[in-house]
Amino acid sequence: MNHYANKKSVAESMLDVALLMANASQLKAVMEQGPNTSFYVPLIVLISVSLLLQILVGILLIFIVKWNLNDQRMHNRLNIMENAATAFVFIIVVVNVFITAFGVQRPNTSQ
Repeated sequence: MNHYANKKSVAESMLDVALLMANASQLKAVMEQGPNTSFYVPLIVLISVSLLLQILVGILLIFIVKWNLNDQRMHNRLNIMENAATAFVFIIVVVNVFITAFGVQRPNTSQ
């Protein structure tokens, strides 16, 4: 059982890293566009919130993998951490929907 939980957490971590890289790229694109573009501040805030939550989820997943699932004393704590990680992932998805809705365009470099 612990082996399955570890594999699941590792898979979630890899997805978290991929989304982290995508958000970092989006943040760079927004900053390159400059503050004169529409939705500059909301996009910076949303992307920053997403990045911070992703780091928090990553830290939670590290602790979840580190602790032994077979230890009965840890079940309650691990359950809370799994639920928190799931809730944060849901919030990250919602935030990223708004990031996509506001639209991050690459700056026009052809002149």
